[in-house]
Amino acid sequence: MSEPTEDEIKAFMEDVEFLVKTLKETFESTDAQFFIDERNEILYVKLEGLNDYSEDEIEEIAEPVLDELDLDFEQIVLLPL
Repeated sequence: MSEPTEDEIKAFMEDVEFLVKTLKETFESTDAQFFIDERNEILYVKLEGLNDYSEDEIEEIAEPVLDELDLDFEQIVLLPL
């Protein structure tokens, strides 16, 4: 498998940033951060105010967004900021 090109990496990062921005807006957060664990293919997204929601509410709110903006991660983890 060949290494991704600079354009592919840029497009991927734009997709990740769009996902984080969408989650931030969906949860009405004032701040958001993310970290990509490339080795384990996990995206960690920290959202301000996330601890105001129950786990069920988080799943119910985030699932449509994550399904619509499907990225190539094994797992996407949402954490409070």
